[in-house]
Amino acid sequence: MIAELNRLVELVEVRLNDDLDVASLATELGTTEYHLRRMFSSLAGMPLSEYIRRRRMSVAAADVLGNGNLLSIAVRFGYGSTEAFGRAFRSVHGVSPGDVKRDGGPLRTQPQLRFRLTVEGNITMDTRITDRPALRLVGHATRVPLIHEGINPHIQAHIASLPIAEHARLKALGNTEPAGLLQVSADVDPDYTEGSELTYLHGVAVTDTTPVPDDLDTIEVPAGRWAVFRTEGEYPAALQATWAATATDWFPSNPWRLRPGPSIVAVLDRADDFSTATCELWLPVERA
Repeated sequence: MIAELNRLVELVEVRLNDDLDVASLATELGTTEYHLRRMFSSLAGMPLSEYIRRRRMSVAAADVLGNGNLLSIAVRFGYGSTEAFGRAFRSVHGVSPGDVKRDGGPLRTQPQLRFRLTVEGNITMDTRITDRPALRLVGHATRVPLIHEGINPHIQAHIASLPIAEHARLKALGNTEPAGLLQVSADVDPDYTEGSELTYLHGVAVTDTTPVPDDLDTIEVPAGRWAVFRTEGEYPAALQATWAATATDWFPSNPWRLRPGPSIVAVLDRADDFSTATCELWLPVERA
């Protein structure tokens, strides 16, 4: 996967002036757009689209400093007007093309990325691969912003709004793995951009033939393979650290890749104040 990401960076570099089709680039690399975007974002700390924009504006700055016509430069880098190009340029450099042409800067350069795998051996990941039949995730869903670290107050508020009796009703309804009350994230931005919206469902898993009460939301999940990561410790820090390590450690070292689908957290055990917890993180995967 590290080799795929470095090849992606090379392909981006030679096509900065083109209309980049990430799906086609993924096909060239023998992987999927979904996996490529998720792994790039997790390892680079920025969405692929943001990296491409920063690199384009870094290279475009040299042309702006020259004697080129601004409209010609804008068109060369895929923008239909000087206004659109100017907005993109300012978002990266903090100043307009005119300011740079007049003053020579300031400029903020995005270097070309290089991915390397560093093996430290300090994180042991308790993982299993399981094949699961089609299932339904049922419960109460809402739209929330993606937050990478710490407690998500929007999710907290959603769960707190449910009556205590509703948790017991949901738990009684669950009849298949993943077991227990689940924290489900679906419709996540492939770039995993912080602040982007996702669907969060607080609920349980049932077989695909189980009748679902009309007042509950449903996410249909097809049959497939899952990588299941067991975590123990401070909540949610231990869970979020394991989630990050799947991208930095596990996927680069194993012949699996993410496939589209919801990610699921099953809380197996927890302290009364939820300061610590034992969880399972379920990620949909396929052979790379």
